[in-house]
Amino acid sequence: MRRFFSEQPLPEQGLVTLEGQVARHMVQVLRLSAGEQVELFDGRRRCLARLQQGQRQRVSLEIEQTLDCLPASPLRVHLGQGIGKGERMDWVIQKATELGVAAITPLYTQQSEVRLKGDREEKKMRHWQQVAISACEQSGRDDLPVIHAPQPLTRWLEMRTEILRLLLHPGQSPELMSQTQPRVSDLAILVGPEGGWHASEVSSALAQGFHCWTLGPRVMRMETAPVAA
Repeated sequence: MRRFFSEQPLPEQGLVTLEGQVARHMVQVLRLSAGEQVELFDGRRRCLARLQQGQRQRVSLEIEQTLDCLPASPLRVHLGQGIGKGERMDWVIQKATELGVAAITPLYTQQSEVRLKGDREEKKMRHWQQVAISACEQSGRDDLPVIHAPQPLTRWLEMRTEILRLLLHPGQSPELMSQTQPRVSDLAILVGPEGGWHASEVSSALAQGFHCWTLGPRVMRMETAPVAA
């Protein structure tokens, strides 16, 4: 069954009207017609609804049944990802969303080649939000991850409060962490861009309580590492 995200809160019953991109996708791309049943979710509520009327920019649906939302992952993962070129960030956000990551922050690092400013950053943020929404629709996830605006690595490090913090760094011997540490309920994972980490960035992360960690003997691409982690 087709799933669609509603930016407006869904009522428990009655009619709901969706506009903009989701309406165009239903009517123009998927060519859904009146009488067809779909699943809607808004990040807090999930329901079955039947299409009543559809136009290019506006569709009306009748909510028929409220469903239980699937629970979010009990491990809250915040992914800090050095911004990559092209579609690599799209791939990271898509897969991280499918796997249940709670929050994603694109990071400016010393060896990042991408710098976003002004309208370009706003446009990219809207695009990344839509990538996450589409991944939720496809995967069956009912809660959306938080996509934070890009920020410098130093600022992101200063804000970390997670119990466990891992810095993925190829070629580094993994640190042995205490087996008696408290149960982990939240986790920060830090992944570099294509150019990797500068030595000063590694030192800054370690000073903020991060542990160096590797994923094996091979060097993974920036879009592969967070999925493997």
